[in-house]
Amino acid sequence: MIEIHDVSLTLGEQQVLRRVSFQVAEGATTVILGGSGSGKTTLLRLMLGLYKPTSGFIRIGGEDITEFSETDLTRIRQNMGMVFQGAALFDSLSVRENVGYRLWEHHLQPDEDIHRIVEDNLRFVGLEHVIDKMPAELSGGMRKRVGIARALASGAAILLYDEPTAGLDPVNTFAIGQLIARLKTKGVTQVVVTHDLDTAYRVADRIVMIVSGRILFEGTAQDLRNCRDQSVREFLDPASAVTA
Repeated sequence: MIEIHDVSLTLGEQQVLRRVSFQVAEGATTVILGGSGSGKTTLLRLMLGLYKPTSGFIRIGGEDITEFSETDLTRIRQNMGMVFQGAALFDSLSVRENVGYRLWEHHLQPDEDIHRIVEDNLRFVGLEHVIDKMPAELSGGMRKRVGIARALASGAAILLYDEPTAGLDPVNTFAIGQLIARLKTKGVTQVVVTHDLDTAYRVADRIVMIVSGRILFEGTAQDLRNCRDQSVREFLDPASAVTA
């Protein structure tokens, strides 16, 4: 479904990514794990075509998007949903209007069908009761869940998440993780960028750890737990680096 092959990226004088390669299977959830400034969010921007790699290529659904025009990228993006770190809801629109925004904006369905789709997806994230509230009336966790409902309502087969649990308390962090895990049953392909180890362990089919623009580890959650590489161990347990 998604293939990143030998991708490097230089922005200005800074090399952000160095020969990164991995694949995300259809219907699978891949977590990109790393600290601030590691390059993990940059990978999402590359998948969306917002950046073009300096070298290497990116395939989405079997199509090499590396040299796509903006028109072709728009077509690819129609099958992708983005869940932003801050939810990125429109403050002046109700929850209903936010969730159905893409469908109404592009006249993709009759109004009656859009209302049904909005209600179904809010029910999926457990927020059908806030459908007519404004974003300012919602907690941070609720806004994140509305963001997921909006991405789902668009009919996207691929969901990209940028730090979906950032700034949330443990209860809401757990709820977001549960939603991501439940989406596996819908066959949605998911890429989750996070530095939250607990969420990574709970939702990932595969984990890619990126440090300073390079892949340090790729494998399952169990592989990561068992990994004896010193740099990986220091990321998982920073205290070990201090006491070493």
